[in-house]
Amino acid sequence: MPKSTNYIAKKTDENGLIDYTEEDNAVWRDLYHQQQPSVLKYAAKPYLDGLVKLNLPADRVPQCREVSETLLPLTAWSVEPVPALIGFERFFKMLSERKFPAASFIRSRKDFDYIEEPDIFHEIYGHTPLLADERFAEFAEFIGLTGVRCSMNEYSWLMRIWWFTVEFGLIKQQAEIKALGSGLASSPTELVYSIEDTSVIRKPFDIIDILRTPYRIDINQPIYFVLDSVDQLLEFVQRDLMKDIKTAQALGLHSPVYENKKQVG
Repeated sequence: MPKSTNYIAKKTDENGLIDYTEEDNAVWRDLYHQQQPSVLKYAAKPYLDGLVKLNLPADRVPQCREVSETLLPLTAWSVEPVPALIGFERFFKMLSERKFPAASFIRSRKDFDYIEEPDIFHEIYGHTPLLADERFAEFAEFIGLTGVRCSMNEYSWLMRIWWFTVEFGLIKQQAEIKALGSGLASSPTELVYSIEDTSVIRKPFDIIDILRTPYRIDINQPIYFVLDSVDQLLEFVQRDLMKDIKTAQALGLHSPVYENKKQVG
């Protein structure tokens, strides 16, 4: 997670609504229409199915409350606006309660194609379609439940699982590889890159390998992990991730492969 932000959180009114400006809505509209063609081409079916179920508005920033009204009957998840950045402890606690924290601001035109910290477009357009799938809903809750048991020196290890699955996971879909992660779905450049770029390393999904793989948030990822199916995530819900983290810590991190990667944006 980024350590600082240039954005200020927007506050909800007494009805739980946020007053987004015309420019905010225009940015959402333009991001949505820019991203849709690539998403329809490269995103995996579970994400696309969730996008249909949620029926997000194309011309304005959706309110967290209205997204929650759709999600709750589907998977018992809700979306709650939070400040631009929150700590690991609060993040994992919210996940454990099936509450997804959504940064309430939307990026400026200056950051249109790349923003380091998550904004409302990433949170809603990127994440909530996956939360409409009960398998992902269960996996995300499991990460939260594990996170509330972690100590401070274990948070970053657990976040690698989140990063390489929910944010930047790939998946086999028939004879193709498709993008599954929310960070890919909401990224104008990395979605295409993750599938098409010949320099990308695509590895089989393995928890210990993932836990030992360092990443950076300011580059296109040099390594992605590929699920065989969404149901594979449910197999890991049965694991003792705390034990896995200790195993990975004893083995140590892999050497990073991103020294020569260029920064995004």
